[in-house]
Amino acid sequence: MARIAGVNIPTNKRVVIALQYIHGIGPKFAQEIIDKVNIAPERRVNQLSDSEVLAIRETIDRDYMVEGDLRRDTAMNIKRLMDLGCYRGLRHRRGLPVRGQRTHTNARTRKGPAKPIAGKKK
Repeated sequence: MARIAGVNIPTNKRVVIALQYIHGIGPKFAQEIIDKVNIAPERRVNQLSDSEVLAIRETIDRDYMVEGDLRRDTAMNIKRLMDLGCYRGLRHRRGLPVRGQRTHTNARTRKGPAKPIAGKKK
């Protein structure tokens, strides 16, 4: 089992698919990485040599922000908005939708399960 960026990637999948198990790498970046390292798209992770796995690991470390660093950066961006007290920061703080969605109905993902209110039903 190959371990890249602190994640055990599945061995029986194609390299392009397996790389997407790493937080911060999607289809586009996975394709870029295998192009940079010159690995055929149909190769599977268990067919890779140790040198190829090392090349993939070095490419990701050098060129991409993934896993812990990316999560930390995202969390710091949200914390910055909350500290500023801007509208988006207030929405994050209150646990409401941030990007202009309606909250009269829907928004249950962000607001959590519905809380019953006495006397609401008519």
